[in-house]
Amino acid sequence: MTTVEQSPPPSSQLRELVFGAARAAAVRAAARLGVADALDDVPMSAEELAAAVKTQPGTLRRLLRALVCQGVFTERPDGTFAHTEMSRLLREDDPNSLRYIALWCTEPWTWNVWPKLDEAVRDGGNVFQKVYGKEFFPYLNEDAPESAHVFNRAMTTSSSQSAKDVAKLLDLRGVTSVADIGGGQGHVVASLLEKHPALHGTLLDLPGVVENADPRLREGGALAGRVRIVAGDCREDIPVQADVYIIKNILEWDDESTRRALANVRAAARPGARVVVIENLVDDTPSMRFTTAMDLLLLLNVGGAKHTRQSMVDRLTAAGLVIGEIRPVNPYLHAFECTVPG
Repeated sequence: MTTVEQSPPPSSQLRELVFGAARAAAVRAAARLGVADALDDVPMSAEELAAAVKTQPGTLRRLLRALVCQGVFTERPDGTFAHTEMSRLLREDDPNSLRYIALWCTEPWTWNVWPKLDEAVRDGGNVFQKVYGKEFFPYLNEDAPESAHVFNRAMTTSSSQSAKDVAKLLDLRGVTSVADIGGGQGHVVASLLEKHPALHGTLLDLPGVVENADPRLREGGALAGRVRIVAGDCREDIPVQADVYIIKNILEWDDESTRRALANVRAAARPGARVVVIENLVDDTPSMRFTTAMDLLLLLNVGGAKHTRQSMVDRLTAAGLVIGEIRPVNPYLHAFECTVPG
């Protein structure tokens, strides 16, 4: 039975830290092999699991041993393996599944750009284009369709899981229209429309994104009669008027792109309109380890950044928005409630 060490000394902690890639690779391997999906409520031996996922029992046992040390799966006294709360999150059918997020954070391109972090820190720019010869999103869509699929599934997972939290947070009494700017497939606006039957919504995102909008929003969907889908780039123009504009997890580009997007919202919105900006913060969250890591990955792949509370306030203020309440949406997100001045 594998024993999990408790509170190792600093020398051991640093050794473990520099082997972080092994932990990530182990999680990725388990996700790609479907180990969590094969293991249900009844504990299984390594031999049984190996037969289910078509691997060698000995090497699978080694993978499981490494994961058990991190709290992903547990090994019982009889040598069988069982689920933990973390390992269940790797199941595709779990309502809080993180399978595709785990895969996205460990896609092949990540292993090629992480070693260049010192270069990105030195010159302040993304290194992805230097490594692959093109920018991140064109590369995904043109050269790495499997990785693009993983990315889209990860974003869908993240958005659908947080959409309900956003719908619960926002007070939309007296509001008749809401616009989800850069809203991906529209999970947030769909959740808001379901919660508020009198509300009308608009979803704006790039053409290739909105063509795969949530089925509830497309023609024939349950919410189609109360939503308008607009194909466009919020950094270029926002041809939408609404009582409330929602901007969630898109102000992570370079500063100029962020400035243009906020300026376009400001130009489109009527005086008194609300603008709700929802972002991960790197200095005001219980998920600091995850958020600061994502901040570094954004630096590498798109030259972007996660925001501190103050950097977000500075950008919203510079855009001419009046900031009101700032409050947590969930352990990962904060909402900045703003209004457009008269």
